[in-house]
Amino acid sequence: MDWNKLLSTKRFGQQSAEPISSSRSPFHKDQDRVVFSSAFRRLQDKTQVHSMTESDYVRTRLTHSMEVASVGRSLGANAGQMIMDRHLKSSDFSAAEFGHIVSAACLAHDIGNPPFGHFGEDTIRHWFKTGPMENNLLTSLSQSQQMDFLNFEGNAQGFRVLTKLQNWRNNGGLRLTYATLGTFMKYPRTSVTTHPIDGDQAGKKYGIMQSEIDQFQEVATELGLVQRNHENYWCRHPLAYLVEAADDICYSVVDIEDGVKLGRLAFAETEDLMLRILGKTPLRYSEFTENSEKISYLRAKCIGKLIGEVSIIFADYEREILEGTYKGDLLHHSINAPIFAEIETLCRQHIFNHQERIQAELRGSEILTTMLDVFFTANQEWENYRQDGIPPSPRSRVVMNLFPRAVEQHKSLYDWLLDITDFVSGMTDSFAVRQFQDLKGFT
Repeated sequence: MDWNKLLSTKRFGQQSAEPISSSRSPFHKDQDRVVFSSAFRRLQDKTQVHSMTESDYVRTRLTHSMEVASVGRSLGANAGQMIMDRHLKSSDFSAAEFGHIVSAACLAHDIGNPPFGHFGEDTIRHWFKTGPMENNLLTSLSQSQQMDFLNFEGNAQGFRVLTKLQNWRNNGGLRLTYATLGTFMKYPRTSVTTHPIDGDQAGKKYGIMQSEIDQFQEVATELGLVQRNHENYWCRHPLAYLVEAADDICYSVVDIEDGVKLGRLAFAETEDLMLRILGKTPLRYSEFTENSEKISYLRAKCIGKLIGEVSIIFADYEREILEGTYKGDLLHHSINAPIFAEIETLCRQHIFNHQERIQAELRGSEILTTMLDVFFTANQEWENYRQDGIPPSPRSRVVMNLFPRAVEQHKSLYDWLLDITDFVSGMTDSFAVRQFQDLKGFT
């Protein structure tokens, strides 16, 4: 792959490239377009790790995305300087442009996630498998279309949001640059890739629905991404590895900070983990007296340390990444990888299985399952009315007001299922609760 192509300033949905400006580059504009989108604003009311009903301190998807973008900007700028020195000494780009690209992709990296965190994704998948699939209601779909729903992915939904659902009246969604869209795509393959390469982090999940395959093929062609196995499966844009690393750094360090402040994790154990990441006690550490201040200070120091380490790792593997032979993720090369494994185990024991989280997930499961049942039935009854003249139930007639375009024009099963998942995954946690209450007649 060639950095001159990978840094395309051409906007998806437009024909001409934008010039690089020293005051506000096209990639800087990408950040602004994401920040001012309604889908990004809704992240303020979506669960990150801890239930948002517990404390107004805990991070939401919005604050998490902003923190990841901050880490990503530093990683991108560091990598950019290395890339400029190696490949682009005479170009108009600057190291800062790489930071803007990675930051914009980081801001958007969770933009397709449904309410109630990753549990929401699991619930949507389970509903399709135990509902429509078991009842043979998806037989008219192709295998690839079925798998889009049976393995529903917030990452794939995010690409759909960026390229279609936001500003949908204009072709191209938010019209981000090809460079940013490529960097956003952590899993550049479809849901029916038959032979994901063993150990390839980019093939671990899917990130492209059948509804957007043409769009991503256009992005991949513009950027010169390497296609794998003659399938709809590509190598990542090199900067996508930095988006992943920024997300992983925040998960590893920030989640345990929240855990301590909520009383889920012991201070001493968390302090020990962070000091081991640093390798030594910071000089000013003795100046802090409050445990919460100590943990926040150590978190900041750990993030700074990991940014420097990951930047070096990326430089070491840049040639393999450009050749398309790199398969892992950057943070696993860290000398602190065993500590990250300890953190993951600790979070699983004391955060992910905490009673409050379990109760929140039970509520989320009931809410999402109820909405999917009602919305599917309403759309199905409307299709029966179109085809056979069978009047829908009074409830379904009312529910279809939530899907006006499905009423105005005939849609295929695949398309109205997309309407349902678009609607549900776009909800905030609070809106999902209110919608559930309305459907159940609660006041």
